[in-house]
Amino acid sequence: MIRRQIADGVNLLRFDRPDKKNAITGEMYLALAQALTEGDADAQVRCHLLCGTPGAFTAGNDIADFLHYAGTGALSEQPVSRFLEALSTVAKPMVAAVDGLAIGVGTTLLLHCDMVFASPRSLFRSPFVDLGLVPEAGSSLLAPRVMGYQRAFELLCLGDGFDAEAARAAGFVNHVVAEAEVEARALDCARRIAAKPVEAMRLARGLLRADWDQVLRRLAEESALFSERLGSPEARAAFTAFMTKGKA
Repeated sequence: MIRRQIADGVNLLRFDRPDKKNAITGEMYLALAQALTEGDADAQVRCHLLCGTPGAFTAGNDIADFLHYAGTGALSEQPVSRFLEALSTVAKPMVAAVDGLAIGVGTTLLLHCDMVFASPRSLFRSPFVDLGLVPEAGSSLLAPRVMGYQRAFELLCLGDGFDAEAARAAGFVNHVVAEAEVEARALDCARRIAAKPVEAMRLARGLLRADWDQVLRRLAEESALFSERLGSPEARAAFTAFMTKGKA
């Protein structure tokens, strides 16, 4: 589930399904999309903060749930797309606190964040190609911008995991801090952002995030390819192997 709390100008959203390493269901995607949209519309909210639970930010898609939704229609109409659109158009600053696993969308969503804090035990991995798929969340555009082509290829195509220091060196994690401090540091940062002049922050952030329409266009391109790949023999074989392994 997604737990939400608003205090001190911060819209705190927590992945809270620790028994499944915070794997995201369709219901959770819809809750995230709604919380981001409502937070943007709420004058009391000045910053969003994404957190997980000890040892897991999120393991990415709940595969069984995702395949169920994917089999009911176009990917662009599914809960994950609702979330990705909200994520890509969020109007207020967004901070993330990562402690542990950040897999798939758990990594790519961080490319939309303004500040990211991670514990030393964090692991970032995007195994899209291993599942016969393509990158999502606009990551095929944002990752090369943030970390350069070769590192983006290593993360999104080779699918190698990045530890916290490698993620910091690549540029999508700002600070690596102790497990016991990562959420507190992220919350302090979010509160500092919330305390700053609202309009000045909006304008400054908008200048930094220029040409964001490109991200929405890339999201649409990725979604079309992702939907096509879901029905491919490669993807069917990869998902079958994954689900079989999970039952072993």
